[in-house]
Amino acid sequence: MSTAVRFALHSTVLDNGLRVVVNHDPTVPVVAVNLWFDVGSRDEQPGRTGLAHLFEHLMFEGSANVASGEHLAIVQSVGGSANATTWFDRTNYFETVPTHALDLALWLEADRLASLELTQETLDNQRAVVLEEKRQRYDNVPYGDVLIHLIGLTFPEGHPYSHPTIGSMDDLAAADLDDVRAFFATHYAPGNAVLTIVGDVTVDDAVARAARYLGGVPSSLRQARPVAEPLPPLTGIPRTEVTADVPTDASYATWRLPARDTREFAAVDLALAVLGDGQTSRLHRRLVRTDLIAEGAGASTLGLIGGNSIGFAQARALAGVRAEQLEAAIIEEVNRFLADGPSAVEVDRAKAQFEREWLDQLGRFDSRADLIGCYATLYGDPEVVNRRLDEVRSLTVAEVADAARRYLQPEQRAVLSYRKESA
Repeated sequence: MSTAVRFALHSTVLDNGLRVVVNHDPTVPVVAVNLWFDVGSRDEQPGRTGLAHLFEHLMFEGSANVASGEHLAIVQSVGGSANATTWFDRTNYFETVPTHALDLALWLEADRLASLELTQETLDNQRAVVLEEKRQRYDNVPYGDVLIHLIGLTFPEGHPYSHPTIGSMDDLAAADLDDVRAFFATHYAPGNAVLTIVGDVTVDDAVARAARYLGGVPSSLRQARPVAEPLPPLTGIPRTEVTADVPTDASYATWRLPARDTREFAAVDLALAVLGDGQTSRLHRRLVRTDLIAEGAGASTLGLIGGNSIGFAQARALAGVRAEQLEAAIIEEVNRFLADGPSAVEVDRAKAQFEREWLDQLGRFDSRADLIGCYATLYGDPEVVNRRLDEVRSLTVAEVADAARRYLQPEQRAVLSYRKESA
């Protein structure tokens, strides 16, 4: 069965190497502008981690014609919104504006790409912001450092994915202006970017405007990423135990999975959805509703392009329950799943959940532009957005069971345990 939702996509490359993808949709008088850069924390050099995320902040520090902090204010003044995000594999900047403000959004992106203010003052300002973000989001929140520990367990030291996107605070403190300017010159260039425009503008008009504002930014070659070979499964069940001021104990298991959006990844993603996505999942029913040992339990994936993704299963205990009790129950359910496989009803439910979330993303201009930019940047093929749902729908129950048996064996896991600090 083919999906009824398909989007007409037009791709072109400007003379300076900027790839432009347009999806004309006149249903509402709004346009989403999304600029993806093919750079994330996996591209950072040892000793200089955190620069990819730092630029998410520096890009709002001002340029030749826009003062520090004015980018957001200007977009909001016309009824629009703007933001940016950084992840392991990419950094993106985006605006959603009324149709009449498309020129403004493109001009703002062009101005900071061509003339970003990189001074000691802007570096010091935003470095301080990131340090505070680290304290608030990672250090002073219960279980806030969970991802840092899990990627450290899943990937060997020195692997591009072995450090968190926010980076090392020591590395950020050591970074100087030359480091920052070199990072910008290397990665923030038209040949390393994809501009996606979705909404109430025709293809010809959108391309013409993109060329008018961004076509004059100096050209550059696209940065080639080294091919990342898949790592073998984990062995020996590596463990990290954290004693901290957390509400209750917690247990996490992590596995190495295939690279994201491959057929095998999609199959094991459905398997983990059956195990841990929502209140009908096996882990929730077992640990939360039946055994009454956890306040929450689940499983999911973290999709990455560099050879391996990550699969997780986790639970947070009710008062008085120990982490090892959670771990034992999680592994029992995983073993039961591997032995029996999922039912057709469970797989259909997982597919339906994927479809609901996928169509919800495609239904909004901003998130549709983000998905298109994702596949154009990471895979060189924006048309994946028109195929992905069909690919997931076509997976069989046997494929889901086989993928789980290949990648979710208990002896191939690593374990993170949080233990509540004694009073």
